[in-house]
Amino acid sequence: MKRQKKRMAVVSAAVCLTVSLAGCAQSERENEGRPGAPHVGIIFTQAGLGGNSFNDLALEGVKQAAEDFGITYDQVEPKSVADEEIIQDEMASSEEYDLIICVGDEQVDALENVASVYTDQKFALLDATSDLPNVASYSCKAQEGSFMAGALAVLANQNQIDEKLSDSGVIGFIGGVDNPLINEFAAGYKAGAEYVDPDVDVLIDYAGSFNDPTTAKTIANTFSERGADVIFHAAGASGMGVFQAAEEKGFVAIGVNLNQNSIAPDYIMASMLKKLDTCAYEAIASVAEDTYTGENQLLGLSDGGVDCTVEESNIRVPQEILSALDEIREKIVAGEIEVPNQLD
Repeated sequence: MKRQKKRMAVVSAAVCLTVSLAGCAQSERENEGRPGAPHVGIIFTQAGLGGNSFNDLALEGVKQAAEDFGITYDQVEPKSVADEEIIQDEMASSEEYDLIICVGDEQVDALENVASVYTDQKFALLDATSDLPNVASYSCKAQEGSFMAGALAVLANQNQIDEKLSDSGVIGFIGGVDNPLINEFAAGYKAGAEYVDPDVDVLIDYAGSFNDPTTAKTIANTFSERGADVIFHAAGASGMGVFQAAEEKGFVAIGVNLNQNSIAPDYIMASMLKKLDTCAYEAIASVAEDTYTGENQLLGLSDGGVDCTVEESNIRVPQEILSALDEIREKIVAGEIEVPNQLD
């Protein structure tokens, strides 16, 4: 691929003019990287950065790859789903990228179109899958990390480890949208809760968007009024509304994707980690090390793709509960517990 120093000037300008993206040329070009190192583009979902969620996590993986492999990169925050195909096409047609990373299921249709045209361009798709030979897909077994979160929610509630917990037998889940990907979280969470207590009542609803904290907050308030002492969200930036409701209503929340515990450490007990940083890093490493193949990679508890952490929370989880979670983890990894990825 071409590596002229002017490689992004025209392309970034074209993207900006075409889709009017604020800050779309915010790249790391001040760091020229190592000679011969890959040049990478990453296109986020329309939810953008700053939601302390999966886009931010993917960027962390790119930044780590920049440190380790000396890559340069350009990042773009689309304003709408329609913009994503335009940006993908602009990047691919520029022939300036060794790898173009697309984040999220919402980019699949656009990527299928673009990658089919630019067959020599290497793409990576995070948190979704494609069968095209020039698209390496990286997904996480969200259901496995969510199973851990569901088990923790019930164990914490039963043992009333915090004054906000009452052993109500009710917990909640709020997704961004009702689709198969988000329902992997819901299915795992529900299964983990029922593994500990078959009679637990798991309330499930959706905000309808990944960028609507107001609606998520309203749902969380309703769940709290129905007795839910612990509410887990997989709703992107909408999840901020769940945390606000937790502080106001006095229930316990569980974060998602990256460690969100420090946002409200007195109210967020844990976070289910979906390590898109690992996915982004591995995708770039495959190009830097010349091992890229357009295959689907599925990462779970056994290979560090997902996890559940209580670090940075002020809600103390007793060691006996942590030990119980470790036993559950081992059974999942060993295949003794089969975690569903679909709701009944």
